[in-house]
Amino acid sequence: MRPPRLPRTLRARITAGLVVLLALACLAVGVTTSLALRGFLVGRLDQQLTAAGGRFATSLEHGERPDADNAPDTRGQAEGTLGVRLPPAGSARAAVVREGGDTPVRLTPSDRRALAEVPPDARGRSLRLSALGDYRVVATRGDDRDTLITGLPLHPVEDTVHRLELVEVLVFGSALLVTGVAGALWVRLSLRPLRRVAGTATEVTGLPLSSGEVAMPDPVPDADPRTEVGQVAAALNRMLGHVGDALARRHASEERLRRFAADASHELRTPVATVRAHSELALRHTEGLPEEVRHALLRIQSESRRMSVLVDDLLLLARLDAGRPLAREPVDLTRLALDAVDDARVAGPDHHWRLDLPAEPVTVTGDEHRLHQVIANLLANARIHTPPGTDVTLRLARFADRTELSVTDSGPGIAPALQEEVFQRFSRADTGRSRAVGGTGLGLAIVAAVIAAHGGETEVSSRPGRTEFLVRLPEEPA
Repeated sequence: MRPPRLPRTLRARITAGLVVLLALACLAVGVTTSLALRGFLVGRLDQQLTAAGGRFATSLEHGERPDADNAPDTRGQAEGTLGVRLPPAGSARAAVVREGGDTPVRLTPSDRRALAEVPPDARGRSLRLSALGDYRVVATRGDDRDTLITGLPLHPVEDTVHRLELVEVLVFGSALLVTGVAGALWVRLSLRPLRRVAGTATEVTGLPLSSGEVAMPDPVPDADPRTEVGQVAAALNRMLGHVGDALARRHASEERLRRFAADASHELRTPVATVRAHSELALRHTEGLPEEVRHALLRIQSESRRMSVLVDDLLLLARLDAGRPLAREPVDLTRLALDAVDDARVAGPDHHWRLDLPAEPVTVTGDEHRLHQVIANLLANARIHTPPGTDVTLRLARFADRTELSVTDSGPGIAPALQEEVFQRFSRADTGRSRAVGGTGLGLAIVAAVIAAHGGETEVSSRPGRTEFLVRLPEEPA
């Protein structure tokens, strides 16, 4: 059998504890009063037996069936009084006082043994007789060296005690019921400030604290600081204040960095384009140029192109961070996938490129240029960070509530410690994927930002021999 479950909530535990304590107190009171009443009533029986003086048992010393003059003396004896004469030798004689006289009692051998064990010290003792039930008896020594026993029935005492126990059960049960209901209401009222604390804490757990501006909930209303609940509420308010200040400072810092990245990217576009244009112009007239100068111009042209890509990526991320809206128009993802894989085959002819497309074209609502950039970045990531001969598969799937796009490769995989960071900016993997071909470290960050701007999700799962980047786009009504 399973043990009973304890209440989970603090309110239920306090209420249950109060009811259990009251039940234990009622049980202690009931047991004490029952024992006290039984002791008192048994004491009264002992007093009656002592006052009777054994007259009824003494009168049994006369003949087996005496005449009227020698009949047992039942005067002043209560109904049910037992008289027993145990001679040193011979059969015992016993009788019980009934209404209108006495009635002989036939004792069984077990009854005679039990009566014979009662010492003649005039002290009351309880025993059970098979013919009569429970009795309180007193034994004294007779004139003929016989033992005279007088007894009174115990069933009136037991009936009175049982009646008291029944009354106590009804009274204490009602008291427990009323106390349980009243205690639950009182505990509920007393813990109302704690519920407000819990509600505020629950509201905080639902806030997006990882990024952006966060509106902290109102502080918990002040409670009595001398109580435990008041101390918890005050501590929570102080903590919310510290957290709110820290989040505000973080948001301000992020805004400054975002503005700086956007401004710097915007300002760098013109000088980088100028450097690139001058290098291209100089390379048109290479006659008479030393080889070292020509090589330097080629390096300037290459790095300026790379810097242009980096500046464009930074500017795109800054715009996405600022919440700039993207275009919302029907986009044929199947056509984008075909074009992106064709471009990837040209850029990476030593990889094996595969397409897994549904029979019907897959159309979503979004920004065509940015979604094409997402697919191109995922394919470029697979091409750059896997060795030649790797199988790369682009898959599209349409579901009732979403569209999924995945890029899977058979490369060496991503280390588990780095899988949580691959979508962060400037994230690079030094283990398992080569950095021989450098990148800006912003490709996957752009993928995550563009998909998030479309209301979708990005995931990565990797192990040696299989790495999958999964993109989910929500289904929107036409």
